[in-house]
Amino acid sequence: MEALPVTLLQVLAQTLQIYSLVLIVRVLLSWFPNLDWGNPVLSSVSAITDPYLNAFRGLIPPLGGIDLSAILAFLALNLLQGLITQSISAFYLSGNTW
Repeated sequence: MEALPVTLLQVLAQTLQIYSLVLIVRVLLSWFPNLDWGNPVLSSVSAITDPYLNAFRGLIPPLGGIDLSAILAFLALNLLQGLITQSISAFYLSGNTW
């Protein structure tokens, strides 16, 4: 594996880490029903995270009115992050350097 793909994997890993934080913010904000989602900041958070969350909404039905799809979304994101981290680790463990 060349250094450039590893660098790209590191950038992707960091991007997914940031996205995870934004996703956590989105889930926490969903607990407050009186928020103004027309606010530019809240609207941006929603626009960034809702397409990803919507992909999982049909897979797990709500339980007692609680949307559990975020749990599956986090599991999928963590799985992807783990695969990327393993790929980066494999590069370094194979004795490759920059």
